[in-house]
Order: sequence, then C-alpha cells, then structure tokens
Amino acid sequence: MAKQETISFLQFREKFNSEEACREHLFKMRWPDGFKCPRCNCESYYVISTRNLYECTNCNYQASVIVGTIMEKTHIKLEKWFWAIYFVGRDKRGYSATLLSREIGISYKAAWFMLHRIRKAMRDRDSQYQLAGLVELDDAYFGAPEEGGKRGRGTSKAKVMVGLSLNDAGHPQFIKMEVVDDLKKQTIAEFAHTNIESGSTISGDAYRSYQNLQKEGFKLEAKVFNPKEDSEHLKWLHTIVSNAKAFVAGTFHGLDEKHLQRYLDEFCYRFNRRSFVSELFNRIVVSCITSKRIKFTELTG
Repeated sequence: MAKQETISFLQFREKFNSEEACREHLFKMRWPDGFKCPRCNCESYYVISTRNLYECTNCNYQASVIVGTIMEKTHIKLEKWFWAIYFVGRDKRGYSATLLSREIGISYKAAWFMLHRIRKAMRDRDSQYQLAGLVELDDAYFGAPEEGGKRGRGTSKAKVMVGLSLNDAGHPQFIKMEVVDDLKKQTIAEFAHTNIESGSTISGDAYRSYQNLQKEGFKLEAKVFNPKEDSEHLKWLHTIVSNAKAFVAGTFHGLDEKHLQRYLDEFCYRFNRRSFVSELFNRIVVSCITSKRIKFTELTG
C-alpha cells in the first residue's frame, strides 16, 4: 500500500469542517485516479448535486461515495463518522460507545453500532493478509471463569487462538486472534490455513492438537511450555496476549464473549499498524470504504 497521509489534530479540524469536505475526501479515497463506474468502468460522469450522486454517462449507473461501504444507508452525518474514525485511530486504548456518544452527540445505541461497523472494517482489512515465516502459535483465555471452574484448557473462559509472526531478528511483526469453540486439531488446522501461509514454521507447545499441523503443510517446532526453564519460548506471544487482555478490560468493562471477537479485531488491527500511528485516520477510512456494511440485527441477533 502507498504511504498514507499523516494528519494532525489541527489539520483534521480545518480539513473536515463540512459534509462537502468529507464527501470530497471519500471521493478521492475511493477513486484516487478519477471516477470509474462500479458497473462498467466508464470514467465519464455527471454530478447530481441535489442527491450527492455521480451518474455514469455510459450506463447511467448512479454511484455515491458511501454505497458499498460500512456507511451505506447511514443516517449519521459524514462529519460525525469522520470524528468517530479519528477518535478511534487516535486513542490506542480503544474508544467506548459511552464516550463516543457523548463526544459527537449521538445516542449510545448509534455509537455502539458505529464502532462495531468500524471494527468489522478493520477485520476485513486484516483478513487480506496472512502470517508468514516463523510464527508463534498458542491458545489463550479471555474473561472470568465460572465459580469453581477449571483452569487452563479446561476453563469455561472464552478460548482464543493466537498467531504471531516474527521477523529475522525475532521481534514481533503481525498478529491474528480468533475466538474458537474448542481446541480440537480440526479447529487449530482451520485457524492455521486461514491465517498462516503454507510452509511457514510454527513454534508452539507440545499439546497434542498442534501435532497435526505437520500433516497440514507446516513445519512444527513444538516443546512443552515451562516458563521457569525456557522464558524465551513464546515470550512475545504471551506478552502481547497480556496487552490484549488489558486493552479489553481497560476500556470495555463487562465485555461478554458474544462480541469479544470484534474487540480482538481492533486490537490486532492497531498492533499490526503500530508503526503508522500518525496515519491511522486515513488507513481506517480506507478500511471503511472497502468493507461492506453490517446490519444491526447481525450484531444483536
């Protein structure tokens, strides 16, 4: 991806001070080389200013800057969408719906729905990439256990598969997290095939369900995890999982398992772009305009 524009708080306020300014920015982000009809690829169009549409002169298709994005059919002004995206990108601790509703003057329900749509866009963007090279792989557990419940892999906490790729110096590159129903070999294999390039080397523990990965096209370096004897084994993965738990607990109190995945998606998206913090606004905008909207009933059903 080409380097995204860095934008300061003052630049943001000056640049996006109207609906027209926001719409113009979305136009440039969607069609950086000029308008191209989504239906026939024609580059000639008319502007229907009364409805904020762009009509293709060839097939008469009417396009807009928000159709086909997470903002499609929104009743919230683009200025407020831009502010929401800016706040989400600016605060590495995450942004709660309660705070967002107060900051931009919308209902808690609308803010909650808006944030989940942004997180969905983040997930869709990260789904385009796979981990590669040396990948640390393990399972983690989020939430509070049932009273008197088991610990470890028998816990009633939410089970999460975690994959972390390392660079040649052994430092973290990218991370993937997925809430799963169980830790059977089929489940682990599905996570690996979806998120890790075939042929990569996986560093994990000696849990039997991981052994099957050698038959799935991966190289496996497995050992029994004992932090007292080998503090370096899966060190980075466990450190980042601790950060993810703090991220979830710190801003989103009382989070249930139903929506845990979307908060983990946000954490991964942020981590994977930690070197581009000043560019996050435009990067999130790109994610939002290349992702389809999600319906409210899909979140609450």
